Amino acid sequence: MLEVREINTYYGSIRALKGVSIKVDSGQIVTLIGSNGAGKSTLLKTISGLIHPSGGIIMFGGRPITNMPPNKIVRLGVIQVPEGRRIFGNLSVHDNLRLGAYSLIKDQLKDEVNEGFLTVYKLFPILEKNASKKAGLLSGGMQQMLSIGRSIMASPKLLLLDEPSLGLAPLVIKEIFDVINRINQEKGTTVFLVEQNAMMALKLASYGYVIETGSIVLEGLSGRLLANEMVKTHYLGF
Repeated sequence: MLEVREINTYYGSIRALKGVSIKVDSGQIVTLIGSNGAGKSTLLKTISGLIHPSGGIIMFGGRPITNMPPNKIVRLGVIQVPEGRRIFGNLSVHDNLRLGAYSLIKDQLKDEVNEGFLTVYKLFPILEKNASKKAGLLSGGMQQMLSIGRSIMASPKLLLLDEPSLGLAPLVIKEIFDVINRINQEKGTTVFLVEQNAMMALKLASYGYVIETGSIVLEGLSGRLLANEMVKTHYLGF
């Protein structure tokens, strides 16, 4: 479904991604782990079209999207849940979700929009109970649920998740990860998960990559990465 080939991305003169190649097959949950500043968010922004690479190719569904505008990438079904949630605090929960369906509303796909609300409220009943509440008044965990729910409203084929556990309590993290698994299993949505919480990410995903200072240094089946001595030492705290 997604193939990134030898991507190089710069911030000015700083080379943030150095020949990065990854692959995500349809129906998979694949994770990318690494320390803060390793290039994880930069890779997601490059895939989403928010940053244009200086070299390399990004393919989605067999077609190149390397320098495609972000709005067109979204219409293809590549939807990103940004780090830090980025919800609209002064708008209600319902209106935040509705904004996620902007492209569908523009195309007058009312049935798809209604289906989106049903799906989100089934996954996150607490959002339905707080549908009229201002999003900025929600707890951090509920805001993360809202951010994921907003992405679901766009009917994603590929969901890009950027640090969904950031700043959340352990019980809330477990709930968020359980929902990510349900989205994959029940909706068939492919997931590319970027995480610092390596243990939970590798337990959820079937395949993983490790990035350090802009380069992929390790990849493999998640079970093998969990058993890898370097991963244990640097990312699992063993």
